[in-house]
Amino acid sequence: MAKQNQLSVLISAILLVIIVSVSETLCRPLGEEHLLKQHEEWMAIHGRVYKDAAEKAKRYEIFKENVKRINAFNDGKDVGYKLAANKFTDLTNEEFRASYTGYKRTPNRVVSSMDAKPFKYANFTAIPPALDWRTKKAVTSVKDQGGCGSCWAFSAVGAMEGITMLKKGKLVSLSVQELVDCDVNGIDQGCGGGLMDSAFEFIKSNGGLTTEANYPYRGNDGTCNSAKTADHSASITGYQDVPVNSEKALLQAVANQPVSVAIEGGGFEFQFYSSGVFTGSCGTNIDHAVTAVGYGKTSGGTKYWLLKNSWGTGWGENGYMRIQKDVSSKAGLCGLATKASYPTA
Repeated sequence: MAKQNQLSVLISAILLVIIVSVSETLCRPLGEEHLLKQHEEWMAIHGRVYKDAAEKAKRYEIFKENVKRINAFNDGKDVGYKLAANKFTDLTNEEFRASYTGYKRTPNRVVSSMDAKPFKYANFTAIPPALDWRTKKAVTSVKDQGGCGSCWAFSAVGAMEGITMLKKGKLVSLSVQELVDCDVNGIDQGCGGGLMDSAFEFIKSNGGLTTEANYPYRGNDGTCNSAKTADHSASITGYQDVPVNSEKALLQAVANQPVSVAIEGGGFEFQFYSSGVFTGSCGTNIDHAVTAVGYGKTSGGTKYWLLKNSWGTGWGENGYMRIQKDVSSKAGLCGLATKASYPTA
């Protein structure tokens, strides 16, 4: 019996040494060999192929620095959200901003006779404590704009899909590419960027939009296919701007329909956002557009907006972001309450 006890103690001691050793290994800074392997695995997952060894070496260095910053952030103080390596990990933040945003900043909003109408939801008070338009089947699947600055078109189309479903009872994925190809005679310039308000103006004057199935997204600028645009599967009567610098007004609008929202979304933490309620530092230098499709509150009491993005399901929470709601700034976090609008139908 004594020998068995001694053996048990010895085995336990060996296991403890092994566990401590493994834990220390996992907690050590990532070595070069590990990062090289991680980059190769990342390339395979995302189908990344570089033109030559020099380009690969350059991209590896960017990848390495991004991974180190992501790990440092996640290993630091718990701030309620996490970052993760994604398909943007071999891009500098400047490259990311240049290719994956696309909201055109203008000194003033698009002037329209539709703006003269009073805010439609100004007196709406029957606001539920939480809302997710996905559960009401008013939101289509997450799309991917690719390296095309067409976020403005995805944002506008997302809001239009929502109001169309609420009015007609049928959720249909509408064509973003129609806006990219055809709405090019004014502010909007396809992959070169645009505004949701001017997109709504185009949709109204155009008589509507066709479906994604009829005019699929390609992720680049093209010639307007008038034969396909003749089929208007959905239309709007106009649009309205949400009163500026008012999260209360934005809440009144989102409680009634999905809303187009402009934000500053080109920062490092935004680039690699993975999960949780984003409470990061950002300003009001608006450069990106999304669709607000709900709001809620975590079990810990943090209020948030639910945003549908257009960077694919591999970014954020399956393509969505929860971002802090009711902050002290009138503009909202990342300026989300400065230039919001919604279509009417």
